[in-house]
Amino acid sequence: MTSTGSGFFGRLSWDAFPVSGLIENPSANEIVANAAAAIVVIGVIVVVGLLTCFRLWGPLWRDWLTSVDHKKIGIMYIVFAIVMLARGVLEGVAMRAQQAAGPGDGFLEAEHFAELFSTHGTIMIFFVAVPFVFGVANFLIPLMIGARDVAFPRMNQIGLGLTVSAGMMLMVSLVVGEFSTGGWTAYPPFTGAAFNPGVGPDYWIWAIVVSGVGTTLTGINFAVTIYKLRAPGMKFMRLPMYCWTIISSSILIIFAMPPLGVAALLLAADRYLDFHFFTNDLGGNMMNYANLFWLFGHPEVYLLVLPAYGVYSEIFATFSAKRLYGYNSLVIATMCIAVLSFTVWLHHFFTMGQSALINAVFGIATMLIAIPTGVKVYDWMATLYRGRIRFSVPMLYSLSFLMLFVIGGLSGVILANPTVDYQVHNTLFLVAHFHNVLLPGVLFGMLAAYNYWFPKAFGFRLNEFWGRVSVLCWTVGFLLTFMPLYFVGLMGMPRRSFSYSDPSFQPFMVVAIIGALIITCGLFSVLIQLWVSIRDRDKSRVPVGDPWDGRTLEWSIPSPPPPYNFAVIPQVGDRDDFAAAKRRGVAYPTPDAYEDIDVPRNTGIGFILCVLSGIWMFALVWWICWLVILTTILMILALIVWSFDTNNEITIPAEEVRKDHEAWLGLAHSTVAVDRDHEVASENKGLARPDMEAAV
Repeated sequence: MTSTGSGFFGRLSWDAFPVSGLIENPSANEIVANAAAAIVVIGVIVVVGLLTCFRLWGPLWRDWLTSVDHKKIGIMYIVFAIVMLARGVLEGVAMRAQQAAGPGDGFLEAEHFAELFSTHGTIMIFFVAVPFVFGVANFLIPLMIGARDVAFPRMNQIGLGLTVSAGMMLMVSLVVGEFSTGGWTAYPPFTGAAFNPGVGPDYWIWAIVVSGVGTTLTGINFAVTIYKLRAPGMKFMRLPMYCWTIISSSILIIFAMPPLGVAALLLAADRYLDFHFFTNDLGGNMMNYANLFWLFGHPEVYLLVLPAYGVYSEIFATFSAKRLYGYNSLVIATMCIAVLSFTVWLHHFFTMGQSALINAVFGIATMLIAIPTGVKVYDWMATLYRGRIRFSVPMLYSLSFLMLFVIGGLSGVILANPTVDYQVHNTLFLVAHFHNVLLPGVLFGMLAAYNYWFPKAFGFRLNEFWGRVSVLCWTVGFLLTFMPLYFVGLMGMPRRSFSYSDPSFQPFMVVAIIGALIITCGLFSVLIQLWVSIRDRDKSRVPVGDPWDGRTLEWSIPSPPPPYNFAVIPQVGDRDDFAAAKRRGVAYPTPDAYEDIDVPRNTGIGFILCVLSGIWMFALVWWICWLVILTTILMILALIVWSFDTNNEITIPAEEVRKDHEAWLGLAHSTVAVDRDHEVASENKGLARPDMEAAV
C-alpha cells in the first residue's frame, strides 16, 4: 500500500478537518461545509445524550441492535434510509440554490459543488433507495408468504450492519477529509490517483464495496426465502405481486452487484497499488470501467423500481376493492423487465464513440423495455377502472406516481434514440429524466408503502392530514424542481454546472429552487406526521390488524405481529387468500392445536461487524496500515467465534402461543367492523368491513 503521507496515522492530519479551512479562510463556502459537518457532530451528541438521559442503551441493545427478527431489521433499514434521505434532500437544495444564484460564482466553490453532487447521487441511490426497498421487503416478505422469518436471519443482520457501516463513511467524510468530486459513478480518470490524489474517491470506493457485500447477502436471502419458505399451498402463481417483484429484484442483485464490486476494487488497485486497469498507459482502458459500472447501473434502476411496482400493485388492488387485474401479464412483464435490464447498459454512454450498429442495437433494446412497463401501467389502470376507490394517503402517492412516471418513461424512450441522446446527454434534460423515474418510481412507492404498512408494524395508523400534506409537497415540489430542467436542458445548459453565463437559464433555476424548498417541506411533513401519530397513537390503534380491508396474508395477523408471525402456518388456497377467507366468513378461525415455535436467538455479530468494518474502511481511506491489519484479524476472529455458537434458537411454548392467539381472536370477534367511510376514524380498530361491491 503506497501513501502520500507517513507516520502512525497515515495521511491523517489537522488539514483533514473542515474547520481548519473555516479558521484559515472563512467564506460562504466554508460556512456551508462546516455547517453540514456541525449538523452531523451535533446530531450524534444529541442522540447519545437522549439515549443516556432516558436510559435507553439497554433496550436499544437487547431489542434492536442484536435482534434478528426480520421485522425489526426492516424497521432499522427504513430509519437509516430516512436519516440519509434528510441529508440527500438538503444537498439537492444546496445545489439548486447555487444554480438559482444566477451567472457568476454563487456561494459555493466548484470543488464543493462537485462533492455535493457526488455525495447526493451516492446517498440517494445506495443509502436511501436501497435501504428503503430492503426495509420494506424485510418486513413484508415472510408475512406475505406465511413464513416465520427469512431464510438466513443472522445473515440478514450482517447485511444491515454492513450497509449502515458504509453509509456512516459518507457522514464521516463531512467531518474528516472530503468526499469524491468524481460524481456518483466515480468515472476515471476523475477518480484516478493522478487526477484526484485526495481521500475523496477512497471514501466512495470502500463505502460501495462494503455496502455491495451487504446488498448481495440480502438479495440471496430474499430469493431463498421466497423459493423455500412459502406456506403450504402457496404456489408461485399464488404469490402476491409484491413477492414476484422482489424475486426479480433479488435476481438483479445477485447478478448485477458483482460487476460494481469488481469495478470499485480495480479502481482501488489503480489508486493504492499503482495498477493501470483504467488509465491510458500500460494497457489500461477507461471504457472498461464504464462497461462494468453500467452493467450494474442499469439493472440497479429496475432493482429499485420493481419492488415499488409491487407496492403499487398491492395498493391499487386494496384501495380499489378489486382483485388485481392482469396478474399473469404482470408476472410476465416483471420477469421480462428483469431480463431486458441486462441488455441496455450501453445506452448510458451512447456519446463515447461506439459504432452506429452497436448504438442502434442498444437503442432498440432500450425502447423494447418500455413495452412490459406499459403493460403494467395499463393493468394498474384496469384495476382502478370501476373500482370503489378510496383516496387514502397510500393511494394518493400511487396515483401521483402513475401520472408522473409515465412522463419520465416517455422521456426515456426519447433518450433511447442515440441521435437525440447525443444532443442532450450532457444536459439537465437527462437529470430531469432520471429524477422523473426515480422519485415517483421509487421514493413515492416507498413512502406509499410506509403509510400503508405502518399500522401493521406498530399497531396504529399514521396521521391522515399530515400524510396528505406530504403527498402534496412531494408532488408539487417534484414538478417545480424537475420539470423546468427538461426545458433548460433543451436550451443547452450542461449538467453538473456549478455556474453558467447565459442569463436565460436563471428563471428556470429560480423555479427549481422553489420546488426544492417545497420538497424539503415534504420531508419535514413526513417527520411531523410521524411525531403527531406517535403522540395521538391511542386514538388510532388497530390491534386486530386489518385497517384497510387488505387482501394478503400479512393482514390476517395481529398488529404489531408477534415474534413468530403466525401462531399456525396458514394453508393457502387462493391468490388473495385472506380476501377469499373474508368472503367465505372464515377469516379468523380457531386452530385445532398449537405447537412449540422456535425463533432465532439474538446475536451481536451484525453490530460487531458494523463497527469493525467501519473502522476498517476508515483505516483504508487514511492508509493507517496497522489498523487495517488489526481490524481484518478481528473481523475474521469474530466470524470464527460466532460460527461455533450453536445455542442460536429459543423456544416459545405452545401454551404461550395459544394464550396470546386466543386473546387476539377474542378481540377480533368482539370488535365492530367499520366501513370505508370510517377508515381513518378512531372507530377503526383494525377490523374493516369487506367492501366486495367492486369485486362483484
